[in-house]
Amino acid sequence: MAARIFQTPKNAMQSGKALTHRWVLEFEPAERKVADPLMGWAGSGDTQQQIKLYFTDVEGAKAYAEREGLEYHVIAAPERKLKLQAYADNFR
Repeated sequence: MAARIFQTPKNAMQSGKALTHRWVLEFEPAERKVADPLMGWAGSGDTQQQIKLYFTDVEGAKAYAEREGLEYHVIAAPERKLKLQAYADNFR
């Protein structure tokens, strides 16, 4: 069973950085999703996709994966760049 570990990204709709310090361990899909013939909804029999485990640091997530015998890969969060601007720059 494979898993991916990543840091929660910042919400695009808000400027705050709440909950971006958390690390998530998420299982990779074991089977592809298929459309239900009656309703048309996409689904699969893989129940591991429903599980998300939250950790305070990446070391804790790695330790859990190693303890449970999971293959994992860490997806590094992109570096945040601050675009500092003065209000007066709007009128140049």
